[in-house]
Amino acid sequence: MTRKISRTLMATLAACLLAFSSVGHAKAVDESPSALAMTGDAIFARPVLFATTVIGSAVYLVSLPFSLLGGNAGEAGEVLVVGPAKATFVRCLGCTRVGRKPEPVQQSAE
Repeated sequence: MTRKISRTLMATLAACLLAFSSVGHAKAVDESPSALAMTGDAIFARPVLFATTVIGSAVYLVSLPFSLLGGNAGEAGEVLVVGPAKATFVRCLGCTRVGRKPEPVQQSAE
């Protein structure tokens, strides 16, 4: 029984990682979070969001036959898996919006 749960969990995590191959195409975020916001995000928010992603993935897998019959499997995947995973892995530390901070462009002196 535990082997089956372990396989299901690994398959879910692999699906999450494959779903985020477009992380480089995320929207740029222009926020400057404080040290307190970053600390709170790292200690409290990220672990809760990660747990939400894992639980949402399990709920999605259990409800997949029903959402396929209902025709909303894509929407269910977006809400239960992709949304929480983006908030967990794509959002900058301490930021409130999902996206990546833009990297500064270096000008070469010629």
